[in-house]
Amino acid sequence: MSERFRVGALLAVAGGLLDAYTYLTRGRVFANAQTGNIVLLGVCLAERRWGDAVRYLVPVLAFVVGVLVAEWIKSRFKESSAVHWRQISVSMEVVVLLLVALLPHTMDALANISVSFVCAVQVESFRKVHGSAFATTMCTGNLRSGTEQLWLYLRSGQREHLSRLVHYGGINLCFIVGAALGAWLSGVMGSYAVGAACIPLLVTLLLMASERN
Repeated sequence: MSERFRVGALLAVAGGLLDAYTYLTRGRVFANAQTGNIVLLGVCLAERRWGDAVRYLVPVLAFVVGVLVAEWIKSRFKESSAVHWRQISVSMEVVVLLLVALLPHTMDALANISVSFVCAVQVESFRKVHGSAFATTMCTGNLRSGTEQLWLYLRSGQREHLSRLVHYGGINLCFIVGAALGAWLSGVMGSYAVGAACIPLLVTLLLMASERN
């Protein structure tokens, strides 16, 4: 179930929502793909704006910690028969995001750290859809892989390449939908909008639990 398209689509909606949320509501910081934060970190260092540099560095470090935690969960619970380790990862995401919704704007830095941590856990825990490498918290890799599949389909005419192209495009489309939803909810609900990302995550938990049962 963790590699099925429906799960990838749900996680991509959550990923897009979270990126729009932190950018629009929590100080214009990207929580998912850290490339933007790293570029802005470099700009701040060049301009000797040390305080702003730290503001962009901390989410990057939180992302690193999230990857490490996801790998620890995998190593600790991979052989568990009671619960799948990915269910633990998603459950942790939900708990952290609910706590983020309660943080005031005076704690935006902590909110961004927490969301970056959650996104790292997610991208490390869910890395494939139908056996192909995917990302549910960023689009660049999916765009490259989807374009490659388009080229392979045009050359060979094999439907498997077309199917993968549709999957990559679908995941990116779901990310865009999530970002649009995050932008709208941020305007309506403010800092509480992050709680909406818990809905697709909870549906993902239910799908994985139903498969195990």
